[in-house]
Amino acid sequence: MITTHGLEQLGFDPDKDFVLSDEGNGVFIKEWNSKKRIQPTEAEIETADAEWQAEFEAQAYARARAEAYPSIADQLDMQYHDQTEGSRTWLDAVEAVKEAHPK
Repeated sequence: MITTHGLEQLGFDPDKDFVLSDEGNGVFIKEWNSKKRIQPTEAEIETADAEWQAEFEAQAYARARAEAYPSIADQLDMQYHDQTEGSRTWLDAVEAVKEAHPK
């Protein structure tokens, strides 16, 4: 299957190099504008898409952590209070996120 992710994985830019379309029979390359190189085969695009998917799935923990961490403002406030009050709120908050979403 032809995908934007597969073409991007191969180094092509969707804003400059290609236009995809789906008219009910599956996605196809409607326009090929790349001056970088010739249009890749569907098999090359599928292989690149599988590589992209594997990388994306491998980073699931990082996306989950990014959503779970407190805001930077809240973290700075926690660090301030940790320094002035001798607490460990910030460290506890960060450790909880890392434990909930391990690598």
